[in-house]
Amino acid sequence: MGTTDDVKVTFAEGGVFDMGSAELFHPDDGEGPVRSVRVAPFAIDRHAVTNERFAQFVADTGYVTEAERFGWSFVFHLFLGRGARETLGVRDAPWWRKVEHASWQRPEGPKSEIAWRADHPVVHVSWNDANAFAAWSGGRLPTEAEWEFAARGGLQQKRFPWGDEEPTDEQPRCNIFRGDFPHHSADEWPGAVPVTAFEPNGYGLYNMAGNVWDWCADDHGDKGKAIRGGSYLCHRSYCYRYRVAARSTNSADSSAGHMGFRLAYDGGKF
Repeated sequence: MGTTDDVKVTFAEGGVFDMGSAELFHPDDGEGPVRSVRVAPFAIDRHAVTNERFAQFVADTGYVTEAERFGWSFVFHLFLGRGARETLGVRDAPWWRKVEHASWQRPEGPKSEIAWRADHPVVHVSWNDANAFAAWSGGRLPTEAEWEFAARGGLQQKRFPWGDEEPTDEQPRCNIFRGDFPHHSADEWPGAVPVTAFEPNGYGLYNMAGNVWDWCADDHGDKGKAIRGGSYLCHRSYCYRYRVAARSTNSADSSAGHMGFRLAYDGGKF
């Protein structure tokens, strides 16, 4: 097992684990086959990068995210509220709306703010933005193998960081969509929660299932970068990707209100 401090978990000797899954719920995602993988010594953040931490980076560097430069980002439609101006949607995922001036500082658009969300994961950050932050902070994005090794928490071939038990309303275990996706949420606020919400896994890592997607270093397909862990919008009826072997992809310059990241660190740089 790795050693844990307030900031990160260190795997000083690396490790070997069975990566992937034989249960191909989303065959095109490339989860299988199950294979034995060795990871070299590394460390990984216990939780996603917060708004507070990202704000320090911006204050120190003056960095402007890609969503800010593009002038828009994707926001889940239920966050727009009644009477909101009609916005463009995504053809195959109409619950995503193109909202002008949505960014990490304005997660739901111009009238929103993050003053009460300092301990929430930063969102609306692209893979490129995450790498810029990593360069500033002395870390890097984890590989998919490192991410999955850490997410499993020492368990072999279990669906979730805690085992095989499905989340329920009585024992939610992680922050995923509850209700009739994408029309009605059973939660008063169906968005991200603080980065240390819910119980950590066996390695002391928080929200390796649900809350926000984590960018990883790896390519996924011809044009995309890998994302792991699922988000508060995952629901078994649509996106059963809050399992530890699940993976998805987005382009390096993409951003949305459910995508964040955590950092990893090379061996010897803990």
